[in-house]
Amino acid sequence: MTQGASAMIPQAESEAALAAGVTADNVGLAMLKAIRGYGVDTVFGIPGTHNLEFYRHFERLGFHAVTTRHEQGAGYAADAWSQRTGLPGVVITTSGPGLLNALSAAGTAYCESRPMIIVSPGVPQGEEFADIGSLHETKDQVAAAAAIVEWARRVQTAEEAIEAVHDAFQLFHTSRPRPVYIEVPLNLLEGPCDVPAEALEARVFESGQALDPELVRAAAATLRDAKRPAILAGGGSVSAHTELRALAERLGAPVATSLNGKGALPEAHPLSLGSDLRLESVRAVLNEADALLVVGSKIGQSELWGGEIAPSGELIRVDILESQRHKNARSTQALIGDATEALEALLAELGAAETSPEPVIDVARVKQRSFDESAAFAPLEDGLAKRIAAILPEDAIVTGDSSQITYYGMSTHVRSAEPGAFMYMAAYATLGYGLPAAIGAKVASPEQPVIGVIGDGALMFSIQELMTAVEQGLDITIVCVDNGGYGEIQQNEADRGIAPVGVQLAQPNWPALVEAFGGKGFAVTTEADLEPVIREAIAVTGVTLVHVPLALFAAELA
Repeated sequence: MTQGASAMIPQAESEAALAAGVTADNVGLAMLKAIRGYGVDTVFGIPGTHNLEFYRHFERLGFHAVTTRHEQGAGYAADAWSQRTGLPGVVITTSGPGLLNALSAAGTAYCESRPMIIVSPGVPQGEEFADIGSLHETKDQVAAAAAIVEWARRVQTAEEAIEAVHDAFQLFHTSRPRPVYIEVPLNLLEGPCDVPAEALEARVFESGQALDPELVRAAAATLRDAKRPAILAGGGSVSAHTELRALAERLGAPVATSLNGKGALPEAHPLSLGSDLRLESVRAVLNEADALLVVGSKIGQSELWGGEIAPSGELIRVDILESQRHKNARSTQALIGDATEALEALLAELGAAETSPEPVIDVARVKQRSFDESAAFAPLEDGLAKRIAAILPEDAIVTGDSSQITYYGMSTHVRSAEPGAFMYMAAYATLGYGLPAAIGAKVASPEQPVIGVIGDGALMFSIQELMTAVEQGLDITIVCVDNGGYGEIQQNEADRGIAPVGVQLAQPNWPALVEAFGGKGFAVTTEADLEPVIREAIAVTGVTLVHVPLALFAAELA
């Protein structure tokens, strides 16, 4: 049997398993009850021979199952679902290949600091490292996962399994959120659970380290006295978006965000500089600040594109972890603790302003410079992205991939009104993320339009998930921007004097391909078709795909 859905145990075999000692009220049920108690109602993954004692309980507990066509897609979809709900994405795989397929998604969640729980069965107790050729046998899958996630555990008792679930939620509530892996030996998973019901109940976790009032007062004084304050907000600021806005308005401080923090301040706000740390015009505002407040950001090198954040004045860090105090930029002051509590404390210390301060810089002028800089850097992709972004619904959730159309344009021109409305992974930069992310986002936010704008090379990494979207009855639109293959790598080859090799890819008939999956396909055949065709595709209910050949727009630019 394989790890996929085709590996379901026949009814007679299932009854035989129960007769042999498998109990319906087993450890799998107890773990899922604990997870459900924290509000999670959706699980991503693929049923397989060894994990069915999790899947047995889905209907009973009210879980919605999203069965993807590859476990990697399950992880990416769970990641997007998490960004929309604020809850950890939960992925259940089978042992061996199912788990290993999901680890790229775990790597994404780790790099981008997002909460995820991956659960899988493992070999029965006593068969560790046996090398006997058992189904899905893997040398050491716990070690494989541990190399990627925040922590990985092979539990040995029902009590340990339940504690692992609670420990995961404690991590997500009190520290930097990152993925965890829980492995349950097959005999334990299927065996009886005598853990008392109260042990399964969701727990309330304290936020963690208390803020030092003296440090809060000192930081507030620095911000109060600053003539050119500025704020850099990362993914760790998202939960404090209300306080972030209030603080920015209290100071008149411009706010730039990382891509993970995009929308923490609505990007139509007059103080928003957007999420363009890649552009010198935005970095200059931060570096010229006499007080730069960095909230929940590691100031990741992958977003700086060779630049740096080095403010001329004070650098005040707000972060949940002490280890981030000087990460990628040395701080002169630091508030180590929960971002919401820290910003609330700063606001209380600053008090109300006598009058609403004017912005300390001309934000609109800086924005225009950043738009000009983006257009000059990649005129083709930037111009196309600008046109696409201009016609998207205001409340659209946009997903991207490690595609030129995303990082050369959509990240600049999509102006997010809320956190979690632009799905991307700037640090891990994986291909294949955008389509399953659109699925996870739509499952979590069914009332909002979801549009993925994805390069052709990236889309092929997860094209099978079109079937998942159709099966789930989702209404999503994918805009496939076709540059003929791996355009970024072709440019990298050219920069090194290498003739194109392995980067110019054959293309399917994209509209026909999506229709084979049960969706509806559209093709942009002239430069002028772009807006009306995309609008039509978004208006159609169900899964739609628009093929956009980049060459059409290259000719127009020339």
